[in-house]
Amino acid sequence: MTTAALQTALEAEHAAVWLYALLGARTSASTESELHAALTSAYVAHRARRDTLTALVIDDGEEPVAAAASYVAPTPLTTSEEVRTAAAAAETAAAATYGFVVASTSGERRRTAVAALRDAAVRGLGFGGAAEDLPGGD
Repeated sequence: MTTAALQTALEAEHAAVWLYALLGARTSASTESELHAALTSAYVAHRARRDTLTALVIDDGEEPVAAAASYVAPTPLTTSEEVRTAAAAAETAAAATYGFVVASTSGERRRTAVAALRDAAVRGLGFGGAAEDLPGGD
């Protein structure tokens, strides 16, 4: 199950890298410098996670899943708010994916997944996402 969970996360990271490249291209570095910097930071973080997952899958003796031939862009992406909403949604999806990886792994791989989940949750808040209660919380 561990390798399957890692492959699932790798698929999600491929999509996130693609999305953040698109979102960065839709944002002006000069007129929206703060948003552009946040998108660039997210892009770099997701690339690093993608590379880490690729190495872990290879360490398991498996072939890492490749990026899809194409992805569907969220629409529209004409305003800064729409870009922020797409980024927040991407981080929510990443957090959910890493929740699955946490549940499917142990040891160092689980610690890596917990760190990725936390990073995605915090980054999502930075893009305007909302905090959610943990299951069972009141």
